[in-house]
Amino acid sequence: MQNGDEPDALPEGATLTPAAVARRLGVAAATLRTWDRRYGLGPSEHTAGAHRRYTAADVARLTQMRSLTLDGVPPAEAARLARDGTNGRHLAVVPAPARSSEAQDVESGRGDEPSAAPAVAPSPTAVIDAALRGDSVAARALLAPGDDLSRWWSDLIVPARAGVAARTVLARPGDEPDEVIVAAALAALRDRFSKVPRHPSRRRVVLLFTPPGEPRPLELHVLAAALADRGLDARVVAGPAGQTRLGEIVTMTSPSAAVLMSERTDPDLDIVDALSAQHPDLMQFVMVPDVAAAQVPLDHRVQRVRSFAGVLHEVAAVAEGAPGSVR
Repeated sequence: MQNGDEPDALPEGATLTPAAVARRLGVAAATLRTWDRRYGLGPSEHTAGAHRRYTAADVARLTQMRSLTLDGVPPAEAARLARDGTNGRHLAVVPAPARSSEAQDVESGRGDEPSAAPAVAPSPTAVIDAALRGDSVAARALLAPGDDLSRWWSDLIVPARAGVAARTVLARPGDEPDEVIVAAALAALRDRFSKVPRHPSRRRVVLLFTPPGEPRPLELHVLAAALADRGLDARVVAGPAGQTRLGEIVTMTSPSAAVLMSERTDPDLDIVDALSAQHPDLMQFVMVPDVAAAQVPLDHRVQRVRSFAGVLHEVAAVAEGAPGSVR
């Protein structure tokens, strides 16, 4: 299963062991035992030696159970719908009842196997599941970045956030599934660079910022981290930074390049013009939604970039070749 897709149907007459079904669905084996014991969604086929195996119909019901619970349907209701063969997508989302820590341990697989390693590998589906549960610890474990931050962003975080955004849930106070992912990703980036010595860089900095008054997108921090992985001194401008203040920062730091990123369809890009007037030699890269492309004040020192991979490549090429940088 990749990027939240449903598993392929079993061939006619095929059966699976509990361990194989757990891997197929991306859940712990203990979760399958809980669903069997509590909701009657267990294997129905028997083999020699009384070993029980899951049929294609069993797997289909479990797949439906898994899908409904990820959509915020309480487990008992999801099990009933799965047994009845109802997809439940037409129902209004109902709030999941509060569960005790013991119940949460059982359903996550920790209760029956306290010493077992996590059975769920990092995937958008697993991250969505953790975010909907409000499980920040699991989300941080799943979002530990590998060597390629560009793929970490595009293959894991983007689809996970899109999956959460597509689901309607009735959250309890303080529960915000997307914020679970954002907080876990930021924590992962801090952990990644907390061990990097804070010595003065021998390279000119790359400044990354948003238009005045806009929140900083998570993507801006991921881009800064990906540039840092390439040995560049990338800094996100935090706090108030209007035209005057940002112009002062550029004067003080003499950056090799600057990146403006906005997720709004009507971004205020006056700051790009202001920086061009104050610092005509500064190379600026502007990343905005397609509908805002016409608002970008393009010239030979201002370029619009359309994707994470594109901005990473372009900025790195300029910064690595800038005077005052070392290779």
